[in-house]
Amino acid sequence: MIRYPYRKHSKKSGADKKIGNSNSGSSSRSLKIEANVETNLQQIKELTSDSPDFMVRHFALGLKASVPAAVVFLDSMVKTDAVNELVMKSLLSGPFAEVAAEEESADGLYKRIQGHALSLGEVKDCDDWNTMMEHLLMGDTIILLEGCEKAISCGTHGGEARAVNEPTTQSVVRGSKDGFVESLFTNVSLVRRRIKSSDLTLEIFKVGSTSLTNVAMLYMKDIADQSVVKEVRRRVESINIDAIFESGMVEEMIQDHNLTPFPTIYNSERPDTVSSNIMEGRVALIVDGTPFVLVMPTVFAQFFQSSSDYAERYDMATVVRLIRYISFIILILGPSLYIALTTYHYEMIPTPLLISLLAQRESVPFPAFLEAFVLEITFEILREAGIRMPRVGGQTVSVIGALVLGQAAVEAGIVTPLLTIVVALTGIASFAIPAYNMAVAGRLFRFAFMVLAAVMGLYGITLGLIALIAHMNSLRSFGVPYMSPFSPFVLESQKDAVLRLPSWMMRKRPENITSANPNRMKGQEDTPAANKSTPMQEGGAHGASGEEE
Repeated sequence: MIRYPYRKHSKKSGADKKIGNSNSGSSSRSLKIEANVETNLQQIKELTSDSPDFMVRHFALGLKASVPAAVVFLDSMVKTDAVNELVMKSLLSGPFAEVAAEEESADGLYKRIQGHALSLGEVKDCDDWNTMMEHLLMGDTIILLEGCEKAISCGTHGGEARAVNEPTTQSVVRGSKDGFVESLFTNVSLVRRRIKSSDLTLEIFKVGSTSLTNVAMLYMKDIADQSVVKEVRRRVESINIDAIFESGMVEEMIQDHNLTPFPTIYNSERPDTVSSNIMEGRVALIVDGTPFVLVMPTVFAQFFQSSSDYAERYDMATVVRLIRYISFIILILGPSLYIALTTYHYEMIPTPLLISLLAQRESVPFPAFLEAFVLEITFEILREAGIRMPRVGGQTVSVIGALVLGQAAVEAGIVTPLLTIVVALTGIASFAIPAYNMAVAGRLFRFAFMVLAAVMGLYGITLGLIALIAHMNSLRSFGVPYMSPFSPFVLESQKDAVLRLPSWMMRKRPENITSANPNRMKGQEDTPAANKSTPMQEGGAHGASGEEE
């Protein structure tokens, strides 16, 4: 499957680097867990610059040995109730306290604590300093015992997190209303609620030598192409950087092509979209700290699909999807066609419209290209200002600003009314595309086509389209042609590309994504009425198929 590697990724993984502070006098690589509790606590204070949110609780265990012990945790990263109830209370009161009172050695206490004392689901041994610090900085509670050269890590990580709510960038009229949040394990649970299968495989990597960001890889073991899974794993492990804070940073590190405006990795904050892509054989990457999940391999048609397409009737979904493709064409070619026709090709304009247009342009002092360029830049400024302004009045200001500026520019004789309509239609068309990054790519190419139209007219636009299509056909996403199923043409996959046929007709997964388990429906014939079922039975079969889809 991986046939056209674009660039070599470094084999040295940033995740393999250990925790350390380059500004401190001693590196954490040279440290080890000492048998003395106070020495370990002093080393932790030095490495963390005696940070005030690191909490230490001293106590003693064992009546005969009176073994000194300490509990260390990061107050801003833990669940305080879990530390108090499941760690401290378990150690200092109850049945364990009575048993521990008779223990004579530190090793015996360590084994009892690890095996019997803690009422937690996650308890791990830390045999080296780097592992202990990693768990501590991630929000776990560390138990240190005098006389033991290892520590116990208790899974108490928590802290404040945003609640699951409706996605803000990919809203739908009909469909699920929950969206991903900044917590990795919450996001994993949102996918697992939809795919209740033991074949759903989860792998977690730590990326960033300093940030140690958790990156989870999710895929269906029996569906995903294993060569793609291995390639995704290799690229994630080869990321060599000190910190990762956003999935966009991971996307830049692992994508095939960097010198293209087109996104070759899909991102979504909708759990239903990611789950359906995983069921098609794709691989998902969830980055801790961001609600946008990466999906790969990616094809061009994927950016024009929406989860609402599968919640509505197939005929309406097909019409809406066709409108999105038309909107993308308008986004790229709208202003450039205006420039080409009004500059070089007057004969192609109907006579009544041409007379009206010439009358409008008589008072405009600028050429069509400059006129369109200034108006497009103004519209982009208004768009960005609307995004950056407070949510309460941002959209209102951008809409009113566009109306006022447009009307004022027309009355001042700077632009023509027809160009104002073209630019407004182009801007509206960009919002009809479900994927924001694909709309941004179209907005960039719009300016390139405007230059070609100003220089060579329709001939320049034609040459630009040929170059654009050739460029898109050269792109790959983890070995999968970017323009499939259009080029190379795959008939079976046309059922869910430009068109959206009924769910019961889409019996096979996309051939270009996976061939491991191509059938979506088990034990079904080619037609829904093959078994000569009654209308009630046939409707039931369709309903089950649609639910599965």
